[in-house]
Amino acid sequence: MKILHKNKELVSKTLMFGAVVAVLFSISGWIGSDIWLASTQWLLVAAVMALFSIYLK
Repeated sequence: MKILHKNKELVSKTLMFGAVVAVLFSISGWIGSDIWLASTQWLLVAAVMALFSIYLK
């Protein structure tokens, strides 16, 4: 699948936004109310999304 240059920027920003949301879910889980995954799993999701975001930039 080939991604056009302007689509790369949009996908990169979307992945970074998703990483921030995953960190917020992790903080919510740390406070005491897990949202579907445990806090450490949300941090792993955030790390992978951030790495792919940086790779696409």
